[in-house]
Parts: sequence; C-alpha cells; structure tokens
Amino acid sequence: MGRNSLRMDEKEVNFLPKPKIPKVGCFRAVCDRIPARLVLYFLSWSGFLVSFVMRNDINFALVAMVQDPSANTTGSDHCNTLVNDMPSLEEGDNYNYTLSAANATTTVLLDGPASIDDIKFDWDSTVQAVIKSSFYWCYVLSQVVGGVATQYFGTKNVFGWSQFLTAACSLLIPHAADLHYGAVILLRSVQGFASGLTWPAMYAIVGYWIPPVERSRFMSSFQGFSIGIGLTYPLCGFIIAHFGWRQVFYTTGTIGMVWCVFWYLLAYNTPQEHPRITPEELEYIELNVSEDIKNGQGMRVPWRRIFTSMPVWAIGLTTFGRIWVHYTFIMSGPEYMQKIFCFDIQQNGLLSGAPFLCSYLSSVLFCYVADLLMDNKTLTLTNVRKLFTALSQIVPGVLVLLVGYLGYQIVTVLILWFIAVTFITASYAGAMANIVDIAPNLAGPVLAFAQTIHMTASFLQPLVTGFMVTDSQNINQWLHVFGVSSVVAISTYLIYQVFGTAEIQSWNYPVPDPEVTSSDDSAVIANQPMIKVEPGLKFDDDDDEDDDD
Repeated sequence: MGRNSLRMDEKEVNFLPKPKIPKVGCFRAVCDRIPARLVLYFLSWSGFLVSFVMRNDINFALVAMVQDPSANTTGSDHCNTLVNDMPSLEEGDNYNYTLSAANATTTVLLDGPASIDDIKFDWDSTVQAVIKSSFYWCYVLSQVVGGVATQYFGTKNVFGWSQFLTAACSLLIPHAADLHYGAVILLRSVQGFASGLTWPAMYAIVGYWIPPVERSRFMSSFQGFSIGIGLTYPLCGFIIAHFGWRQVFYTTGTIGMVWCVFWYLLAYNTPQEHPRITPEELEYIELNVSEDIKNGQGMRVPWRRIFTSMPVWAIGLTTFGRIWVHYTFIMSGPEYMQKIFCFDIQQNGLLSGAPFLCSYLSSVLFCYVADLLMDNKTLTLTNVRKLFTALSQIVPGVLVLLVGYLGYQIVTVLILWFIAVTFITASYAGAMANIVDIAPNLAGPVLAFAQTIHMTASFLQPLVTGFMVTDSQNINQWLHVFGVSSVVAISTYLIYQVFGTAEIQSWNYPVPDPEVTSSDDSAVIANQPMIKVEPGLKFDDDDDEDDDD
C-alpha cells in the first residue's frame, strides 16, 4: 500500500512532465522543433549586430554632417588632383560636381536635393573627436554596473532595456544636432552607458544555457557585431548618397526598436523559465551544465577576489591589445581610405565594411576548430585559448605594420587589411571565451571588469591617432599609427601567454551552506534551486519505504 501511495505522489509531483502533445498548427509544430539554444544563438547574434549598427553609424555619418575644411582652402593634394582631372559633367550635374571637387570627393555621390536639405555643421576636429569618444567614456563606466545589474535583474531585462534606450537615442540624434553639438554628445554618452550593459548581460546567460563543449561555437554569436560593422558602413554610404545623413539615424533607431520586440517575445534568462523548450533539451542542458553552475544567479559577487585575480587581469590586458588594433581598422579605417586612397563615400563604405562581413565567417570557423581540438583532446583547454588568442593578436599585429609600410599599393594593402580583420575574430575562441571558462557563475561581473580594462583602448586609440596624425594625407604619420598598434597588440599577448588559464577559479562558487556537506549528492541539488529534479533520484521517502518493506 505504501508503494502505491508513493506512485501516486510521483504522479502528482511529476518533476519532468511528458503530457500527450495536443494537436497544434503546422507553424507551431515547426517552431517547437527548433532548439531553444539555437533561438538564443540568433538572438545574441542579431542583438550584437543591431547594437554595433547603432554604435558606429555616427562614425560614418559625420563625414556628411560636417563641413570639410578643405572646402574653404585652395591647397592641392593628390585627391584634389584626381577630382580635378575628372571629365566635365552635364549641366544638370554641375552642383554635385562642384561640391565633390570642393570636398575632395567626400560627398561626390550626394544627390542634389539631399545635399541641399541636409544642413552641414561647422564642427572642428576637436568637437568631432569628442562626439566619437563620448560614447566610449560612458561605455567603460557602465561595465561593472552591467555585471551587477545582470546578477539581480537577469539578462532579459538588462540587455533588452539597454538596446531600447540606445535605439531611442539614435532616433533623437538628428534633432539634437540641430540644437547644439552638446546635445549630440549627451545622447552619445547615454548610448555608450546603455551599450556597456550588453556584453556583461549576454556573458552571464551563457553559463546557464550552454554546455561547456558548445561554448566556443556559441561565442561566435557575439561576432554578430562584425556583421553589424560590416553592414553599417555601406548602408550609411548608400543612405547618405540618396537620402541624406538624417535618415541614417532614423533607419538604425527603427531597426533597434523592431529587434527589441523579438527579444522580449523570445528571450528567457534560464532554460527552466522557457515555456516552449522540449523536455529532452531541458534535460540535456541540466545534465551538462549542472556541474558548472551552482546557484550562480543572485550570488554575492566577490569583487576583491576578481580584482586580484591574475587570470582575469591577463584576459583584460591582452584584450586591450586586440581592441586597440581592432579600433585602428574600425575608427581610423574610413578616414585612411578617404584621405590616402581617395575613395568616394560609397566606395569607402563598401571597402571599410567588407572585411568585417568576412570576419563573421572566420569567427564561426575558428570557434568550430577550437571545439574540435578540445573534443578530440588534441590540446588542453588552456592551450586552445592561448593558441587562438595568439592568432587574434600576433597575426593582425604583424599585418597592420605591413599596411603602413606598403603605402599606396592599394590592392596589396586591401588584401592584408582583410586578412588582419579576419584573424582578429579568433579571440572569441581564445581570451573572450576564457571568461566563461574560469568563472561560469560570474561571467557577467568578470566580463564587466575585463571590459573596463580593455575597452579603454576604444577611446585611447582615436585620441593617440589624433595626436599623431596632424595631416591626414601624410602617409608617414599613418605609419606611426600602424606601428603603435602593432606593438600594443603583440606585447599585450605575452601577458596572457604567461598568466592565462582555463581552470575554474575557486571564487566562482558560492559559499557552501554549513547545514549540508559538499560531498553529499543532496547538497549539490540543494545548492541549485533553479535546476529541476529529474525522475529516478532517491529521496528520504524512498529510504522510509524501503524500511517499511
């Protein structure tokens, strides 16, 4: 009789229910077959894509927003020489031709009506530098805030609201520019603070959703930002040429708002919260993630231990070097192609963005190879991380130096440019993935601290470039910029080679409950309230029943 009552209790509790599936529509049946982890992958990928579109739109739009000082000078240079050698145009095109000659092809493809309607601002180079860098000042400051906020409010809220706020600011930038450049700086600062929350938020969700053997592949979703950068420049070039610079911000802001709708409909903080996940996938995640995740959400963050951890500092410092060389291509690239290679705005957009489109494919390949090396036990996880970190910094560090020395050899330079940007993405199978390796429970806070270190390169690089390059058409000055990038990228990797590791740190785990012993299996279960109990586990009731028998 006791055994029958136990069966009834099990039916009532039903820890992993497998009800008879009701008849549903064809669309719903297809959707249910899509793994929840795959949906999360595409949400992460598209989220970073949209985030970087909104982040980088102004870098390119400023070319059309600001009057070119060369329009008021009669000085000659190699770009003006090329423009002046152009054949005369039809009378109806005289306006566009005159404008392009005066601005050294900066706006050569602007249609007449768009260029007339769009006001250009008399902002000097200092104001433009402040507008660009203001995003990253606040971006760095919000990293730790993002890590703490994610621990308490979850990735869904933090990532979603940060994207919403960034999109709202993009929609307001054209109106702010009409008021004063100070208003643009304020909006960019808000965007930077909001965007700084996204990376710690997304890192925090990886530990709960993704088993260790899949993490390198999932990290390739973060490379959605490469697609975002790659699409931003040609998209902005096309929009500016045909519709004017204001439409750039209206377009990117609208894209951000639409993405937020899909995020709130499809994203969930943990597998246990997901209403459409299959029991089989949930069981697979729990069995493979439970050893790494021990009551991580809401646990107290051991900031002192994180601040004094050499593996964390190694990740932050080596990634500083990668960010430096990366932003040499992102922020200085369009100006270099315009001033040295004399590309018009649409050519500039296409060639500046194309390497980043290719880099997404390379990131998927690098992450796949990293998982393969680990699955086959060809290399230890620590050596896998060091190998791909080396590829992401030493190879681009050498190639960026060659770019400076090759000068006006456009074809060769563009090939090396593509290869360098492609190899930078290997970091997402290296140091960037290493964050989840050493602290799966605290990936958000650790990422926040590491980002605070390495994202300082995002505003230091353009400041140093502005100091070195006083004449943007002097190729020798650009050689110094590329030389500094090479030294920074290679030297910072050496720190990671010495102090980097993939071993889980002792401070990753919460303080054990003194009422239970860590050696007892039930203690592990008790320490994971978010993970559902599976059928077949033995309880105290089972022992009592055996005693009755």
